[in-house]
Amino acid sequence: MPKGLKRYHGRGHLHFLTFSCYRRLPLLGTARARNAFVEALAIIRERYKFLLVGYIVMPEHVHLLMSESAKCTPSVVLKVLKQRVSRDLRKQRRRAPTRQMSLAFKEGEAGLPRFWQPRFYDFNVYSEKKKREKLEYMHANPVKRGLVRNPGDWVWSSFLSYEKGEGGLVLIDFMD
Repeated sequence: MPKGLKRYHGRGHLHFLTFSCYRRLPLLGTARARNAFVEALAIIRERYKFLLVGYIVMPEHVHLLMSESAKCTPSVVLKVLKQRVSRDLRKQRRRAPTRQMSLAFKEGEAGLPRFWQPRFYDFNVYSEKKKREKLEYMHANPVKRGLVRNPGDWVWSSFLSYEKGEGGLVLIDFMD
């Protein structure tokens, strides 16, 4: 992620956040890992009371479109979310599924792998046009990557909430 990135809070904007797994490895490459992420996201969303307008969980990165919380900044929300996900997945991990992933793990104090790249990208979404642009970009991501043919086939996103009004894995806050 770029260094010297300016973050603007307190303006009532949505935030388009992007953050990656360590060395952009597919540490969220299994359904189990992505499910663990969305479960943690739902818990953190409820705890910090932010609006979640969109999301997608890809094998090596995540995009969130969220409001600011009255309790804290998006930086604090992501810190807590990343900690929870990495802790939960480290507990469940018995061995690295691929040689590439096992090489990426950095031993920590408890002998557990590092899961996330430090930092994240934060773009203030200040208009309806930008909100639509970011949602369309997120939802097209698994199709562009060849993971699915239709965005609705990737269940770890907010696409179906928008396309069909169906509840997804995490409740979405529709904003006018």
